[in-house]
Amino acid sequence: MTMTAAVAPNARSSLAAASPLTRFVPAVGRLLMGTIFLASGLGKLAAPAAAVGYIQSAGLPLPQLALAAAILVEVGGSLMLIAGYRARLVALVLALFSVTTALAFHTAFADQNQMIHFLKNLAMAGGLLQVVAFGAGGLSLDARTGRA
Repeated sequence: MTMTAAVAPNARSSLAAASPLTRFVPAVGRLLMGTIFLASGLGKLAAPAAAVGYIQSAGLPLPQLALAAAILVEVGGSLMLIAGYRARLVALVLALFSVTTALAFHTAFADQNQMIHFLKNLAMAGGLLQVVAFGAGGLSLDARTGRA
């Protein structure tokens, strides 16, 4: 009988929870996913007129309000995701934001660049749904407060 086989199922799952894979990989994943939202939100802050123009070009109502909401979601959400604070809820909001922006801004599939952005947004949503399902991981504020 191997050492692994002798470990009770509950003990085995707690050992896995403490492994470097489950501690560090989710933190790296949150950092990588959060970075794209942070860069996008900061870009909107740096050039709000251009962002409002882009929102208007998509035919969305209340472009200034949409810009403020996008900045709040992207900057606030990315920082919370990176820190792993309320990560499941934040990841769900960012996933919905990603799908919504894909549908609102990137459906001109004849333009390969727009198709790539559309698929990128869907891929981001997929990664974020992994956080929704499995939590922030060991290196997170959620883990420190018992919410991981």
